[in-house]
Amino acid sequence: MPNNGSKNFNENISLDEIKLKIHLNDRSRNYINDLIILIKKEIGMDKILSIILFGSQASNQIENTNISDCDILVIFKDGTSQKKIKNIEKYFVSLEIKHQFREHTDSFFKKVLDVIQRSTGMFVSHFVTKKRDWENTTFYRIFSVNRLFSTLFAPTKIVLSSVIDNSIILYGLDLRQEVKKKLEIPSTDMIKSIIMNSIISIFSILISPFKKLKSIKYNLEAIKWSLKASNYYLFQDSPSLKTITKRFERLNHQHRRKKSKIGIFFLKFLLLRKFPTTDFKFYFQTPLNILRIHINGILYKLNKYNSKKN
Repeated sequence: MPNNGSKNFNENISLDEIKLKIHLNDRSRNYINDLIILIKKEIGMDKILSIILFGSQASNQIENTNISDCDILVIFKDGTSQKKIKNIEKYFVSLEIKHQFREHTDSFFKKVLDVIQRSTGMFVSHFVTKKRDWENTTFYRIFSVNRLFSTLFAPTKIVLSSVIDNSIILYGLDLRQEVKKKLEIPSTDMIKSIIMNSIISIFSILISPFKKLKSIKYNLEAIKWSLKASNYYLFQDSPSLKTITKRFERLNHQHRRKKSKIGIFFLKFLLLRKFPTTDFKFYFQTPLNILRIHINGILYKLNKYNSKKN
């Protein structure tokens, strides 16, 4: 098989070497270390083609918030038994609980929320897939999300492009660029992002009376996904959320004669990510601001396209 510039990494992976390339907090570093030890013990590294770290930690944008996670994608060889993959996934879930990336609960309502989270990919710190699904960009299989939900609502091309551009190979082959060539981002991804994140924000309002369900994290996730999707649609990069909010504050001012309060909303958003608490006024401001974020992004790109055309 042609290598296409891919690089093989030493199987005796060293987290100390990884730490020199990227800044990992202790919790994430210990989680990754345990995950690799588990793979070696339970299934063997010979079954793995690639292990990818993506998200803010892969780009040195450590956001020390109470809702941050550590996103890992494990790509298995096609011949690997699905039964073995499902078995090892149970251990991955245990690791997430151990390192406080997932809550362990016997509560019925929290179990329902856990199903929703796994169906949408929210607050999940590991994803497993096979080579053929990765190369075919089969989104629902790569991220183990509900097929209907991802087809109707997920901005799949934006998400995959962002993952590829904002990631580091921890082990194995670099299979990213061949996939990136297949990804052309359609405008429909922005429409899907509006619908999906509006649904999540409204859902957070509905469950907000139940304090134990921590509704604020769903609200903040909807805003984060809206900002990241819209930013990638416009600029094809993945800077910090602080940088993205500044960009969209400027875009909002360009399209409005009167100065809006979106800057205050963004400051509150960043503050709540550090110190999550229930804020009903903020909850009810979120759906409208999600719409603003996307519309400003679409208008800016449209104006940019018309300027080039003229």
